[in-house]
Amino acid sequence: MRPVIVVGAGIGGLTSAAILARYGVPVMVLEAQAYPGGCASTFYRRGFRFDAGATLAAGFGSGMPLHRLGEFLGLDWGIHPEPIAMQVHLSDGQTITRWADRGRWREERLRALGPDGEPFWIWQERIATVLWTMVQKGWAWPPQRLRDLLRNLRVLRAIGFAVLQEGRLGWIQDAFRPVASRLPSGNRRLRELVDGQLWISAQTTAERANALYAAVALDLPHTGVGWLTGGIGTIAARLAAAILQRGGQVRYRHEVVAVRLQGDGAFRVEVRGRGELEAEGVILNMPPAAAAQLLGEAAPARWRRMPAVPPDGWGAFVVYAAVAEDVIPRDLPLHHQILQGGPLEEGGEVLLSISPAEDPSRAPRGFRALTLSTHTDLQRWWMLFHQDREAYAQRKSEMTARILNTATRVLPRLLDGLVWAEAATPVTFQRFTQRPMGWVGGFPQIRLGRGWRPRIYPRMYLVGDSVFPGQSIPAVALGAWRVAEDMREELADLPRRLWIIDHPMKTLMEGVR
Repeated sequence: MRPVIVVGAGIGGLTSAAILARYGVPVMVLEAQAYPGGCASTFYRRGFRFDAGATLAAGFGSGMPLHRLGEFLGLDWGIHPEPIAMQVHLSDGQTITRWADRGRWREERLRALGPDGEPFWIWQERIATVLWTMVQKGWAWPPQRLRDLLRNLRVLRAIGFAVLQEGRLGWIQDAFRPVASRLPSGNRRLRELVDGQLWISAQTTAERANALYAAVALDLPHTGVGWLTGGIGTIAARLAAAILQRGGQVRYRHEVVAVRLQGDGAFRVEVRGRGELEAEGVILNMPPAAAAQLLGEAAPARWRRMPAVPPDGWGAFVVYAAVAEDVIPRDLPLHHQILQGGPLEEGGEVLLSISPAEDPSRAPRGFRALTLSTHTDLQRWWMLFHQDREAYAQRKSEMTARILNTATRVLPRLLDGLVWAEAATPVTFQRFTQRPMGWVGGFPQIRLGRGWRPRIYPRMYLVGDSVFPGQSIPAVALGAWRVAEDMREELADLPRRLWIIDHPMKTLMEGVR
């Protein structure tokens, strides 16, 4: 049997491939870079290991996506649980701790935000619990085939229709309105906190974020947060190892430049400088525009008409810094969100992640690795890169200084202990991840169904943060799991369909007609 070829060794592609390999399906992952992970990789620089993009390891709690995936694949992630997901530093100087434990989180939000926000948080947790359960049981959204509808009916029956019937009018309204409609007016701190947290989990603020999606996005700190020895890229490395262990292949430095549909229903995958490979099925771990480019004229008409990135899509400006360990206070949480009180992009919101002191693989003795990021406009970076390289370099230097200065709110002695720092722009992200224009984070979740349907053609699928359920490593893994199950079902049906196509009785019946 020809293998299923997975293009791209991001979390989505590796998850699908590992699950298919677990089922005994021949798989081959092709990755352009020399290491796995994509935007969730960890790379070496001058003796340090930096998380390239994603830095928060979540979804490892009991029953959560990474926990279930590890059990299914027989993987021990080696997660070191953390009691604090992150600290959020509001513009007025207030610090709010996002405790992983729900009881401690309730005490913290009452202390910092007051009691008038409690109806919102009670609603958020109730909705998140139900939606997590639905997705974990196989909820297929958007449904693409009859089997998806049947699967969704089974999920509803499993969780109990009564759960959804309770407050059903509210469910219907929340499906079509922003989460801001659920927030009390006048609580500025609550609104700033929610806006900041949605900015990094839904790519938009409460004014636009869909209420149901936002309820789940705000729940990520309670899904099992921790750190992994070696960095976030350990997730990808262990998935790749699981594929190899079960007889699959992972080929690095294999850049796919075209995917072609053959007359017999199979596929030909062209690799730059290495010829073509035949595949029984194809899974593309990339944004839709990148998939359309690989498919060329075979891409669906809608895909060929769309822009490379959505008008409201974001890039990332990331600073990777090496610092002396003595500038980091003892027992400081590893993750911090710093809000400036204005527009959140271009440094108005900075996410700071610190390598664990207990992980000597991340930095030489006496030092720590920092990753600092903010949302940034894509078009401006590319305009400067193409038209004025000096202005591009100047803006990069100014942004780096601004981000580091913002981080001194958490690390006052940061600049004194700074050893060196490098920055990445959307241009950098396109070069290393091959995402068009360096667009990262997926679609801003302003409505249900904003993500793309995963099935492109029979036995051809899309995975990653552009398909439901969207952003974050747990969400991408869940979407990829659905794709693996669907691909497995299609491959199982293939012999029967070929029999119908090739059996002599078909020719006889055509003659009768």
